[in-house]
Amino acid sequence: MRSADDPQPCRGPATYSFTLFVAGATERSDAARSNLRGLCDARLADGYELTVIDVVQQPELADRYRILATPTVIKLSPLPQRRVIGDLSDQGRAALALGLPDPDERSRTRQG
Repeated sequence: MRSADDPQPCRGPATYSFTLFVAGATERSDAARSNLRGLCDARLADGYELTVIDVVQQPELADRYRILATPTVIKLSPLPQRRVIGDLSDQGRAALALGLPDPDERSRTRQG
């Protein structure tokens, strides 16, 4: 698991930045990580940066970011910041809540 000091860049220049807060190596934590990566891979062709913070190992960061439940993802950029609590298994609702572009819009932009 990566810490806040060791972000994981993913494909291309990061135009979106996320921090995912999890509590240990649980099924729900793994599902949230996997679902967020899948969502970003499908919708963010320009790249993204994902930092995973285990609040069991770094409780001070949970306090700093006011994390009350895990898993929680925070979209840090572009603004506005948005938070979603849960394992992100409903990809459509998660994308809408995080303000991510529709994959159909992305393909139309590339064609036009």
